[in-house]
Amino acid sequence: MSSSTAPAAGAAAAMLLVGTSTAVSATIADYPVLGGQALRYALAAAILLAVVRHQRLPRARLTPRDVLLLVALAVTGLAGFNIFLVEATRHASPAVIGTVVGAVPVVLALVGPLTERRRPAARTVGAAAVVTLGAAVSAGLGGGSPHGVLLSLGALTGEVAFSLLAIPLLPRLGPLRVAAYPAALSVPLLLAAGAALDGTSALRLPTPTEAAAFGYLGVLVTATAFFLWYDALRRLGAGRAGLFAGLVPVGALLTTAALGLGEVGPADVVGALLVAAGVALGLRTPDEGRARPPAGCAPGETGGPPAADSAAGQARGNGRTPADAGQRGFRR
Repeated sequence: MSSSTAPAAGAAAAMLLVGTSTAVSATIADYPVLGGQALRYALAAAILLAVVRHQRLPRARLTPRDVLLLVALAVTGLAGFNIFLVEATRHASPAVIGTVVGAVPVVLALVGPLTERRRPAARTVGAAAVVTLGAAVSAGLGGGSPHGVLLSLGALTGEVAFSLLAIPLLPRLGPLRVAAYPAALSVPLLLAAGAALDGTSALRLPTPTEAAAFGYLGVLVTATAFFLWYDALRRLGAGRAGLFAGLVPVGALLTTAALGLGEVGPADVVGALLVAAGVALGLRTPDEGRARPPAGCAPGETGGPPAADSAAGQARGNGRTPADAGQRGFRR
């Protein structure tokens, strides 16, 4: 398997797994939200930290900035995202939620240039309009309420933070630690919030169905998918990896139908297809991934292997060195 095929396959698998979580989360809607997410992340953190220990990775001393980013990632990209996700399942179908969250790559394409004080490309703005239309079709004609759409947008914000806050951490810590540390940090935060809001009812013995759902979410959607996504984000870059987030609504639609949690109507399908089309349009920019030729090279020449040149260019553009290649032990 080539060096580009492996992370691409990992990114696709990660986003399909994330899409399935919208339907699986509907089966735990009656479990206390904060306590349930604490269980899910405790399981994932135990798995990931065990793998970190088994791999015997070099020590990485955390700076105050690293700690701040990891805590922010735990609060927004992990705990916040999943709280919004579980609450959204009470007011919208999993297909609607997956469609809204599927707008992540276009949001990243819009926010990225703004953080660098550049204007988003016109093609990206047009793609964002297509994605917005797709979400509106799915929400207005599919199985969702305005409240459910707002909660889905909260989940979308958390998913964007999940990637943006991780980017500066990956070069030093690697995908295993970036997946493990926020998962572990989120557990006490969720338990404290659950105790404050729900008291002793924040945790209870899950039913067999709920236990199976938590196991699936902890092992596959958290431990496995998080590592796969961060590994792809590090090796492909945000732009190329973000393309695969268009598979989130596909995973949501397939799981909704497979679990019999609701009918996938024409509006849900049309909305998902519009989001996917907008994602593809937004990421197929003419200059994306094309290295600038060095002085003395003819147009179209890069003076080196295109993949390596593109990766190095991305690292230089972000003010970072390429990620340490030694932290690739576990599947992500």
